[in-house]
Amino acid sequence: MRRNIWIDLLLYPTHTLPTAAAPALVGVGLAVHNGVFAAAPAALAFGASWLIHVGGVFTDNYQLLTRHAEIPEHPELTLAVNDGSLRLPGLWWAIAACFALAALAGPYLMSIAGIAVPLLGLIGIIASLGYSVSPYSLTRLGIADPVFFLMFGVVAVAGIYYVQAVPSLGAPFGWRIVPQALPLSAFVLGLPVGALVTNVLLIDDIRDREFDALKGWHTGPVRFGLRWTRAEFGALMALAYLLPLWFWLGLHFSPWILLPLLTLPIAVGITRTICTQLRFERLFPMTPKTAGLALQYAVLLAVGIAVRG
Repeated sequence: MRRNIWIDLLLYPTHTLPTAAAPALVGVGLAVHNGVFAAAPAALAFGASWLIHVGGVFTDNYQLLTRHAEIPEHPELTLAVNDGSLRLPGLWWAIAACFALAALAGPYLMSIAGIAVPLLGLIGIIASLGYSVSPYSLTRLGIADPVFFLMFGVVAVAGIYYVQAVPSLGAPFGWRIVPQALPLSAFVLGLPVGALVTNVLLIDDIRDREFDALKGWHTGPVRFGLRWTRAEFGALMALAYLLPLWFWLGLHFSPWILLPLLTLPIAVGITRTICTQLRFERLFPMTPKTAGLALQYAVLLAVGIAVRG
């Protein structure tokens, strides 16, 4: 029971792992394309980003169990706290452990990529904790959607690429940031992944809209209603499947960049469900399914980026 609580109800491996891996794969694909792939920096940066993401998920649940214990959003967790299967001090220490373990990658990455590493880590931690902590959290301000889009679609991809590309320039960089290590493609190739990961968030917002209103969160469904959020979901899905055409025709990648379009039938099925269903039982499986779609899309996009000519 305790193992299931930590893995299934807190760690959410079907959610957090795919959404953390997706931008990392795009960054690796671009590094292969540009001949700067470095396995160790990429793996460490991915591990750190995933731990920061998990730390944010743990924090969100900790906030729910301590500040909103009367809201039955996750009754399994409330029951686990009441029967002792889950202890709040243990959850707090798990949050601290996630950020501490993420920080262990810092010295090595900083030694090869400079001050950009702690800056990126700090941005990630602020975004992760800022999702639900404080009266000025992303959810209370109603800006979680664009922050997710930028973090998973731009910051994560550019960061993974940067730690691989900077050492290839052949000089110690210490406290310097090296702008020439980041081409335009490092900032835009992850945008479709950012769109799909944001849609994972939107599904949860639709599903939990009544609980979010009780918590004082100003998510899209709470502020603007279901029609708005469904339109946003559809727009982000369309963006994800239109961008490869620009990457091909505008950025002059090879036609292999269109490989992610193979996942379009899955995307259409998910979108149809989100736009027609309201029952929890129908919406709940769509979160891991959309996270899985983001991972599949990212694998194909990374391959398409890596292949030349």
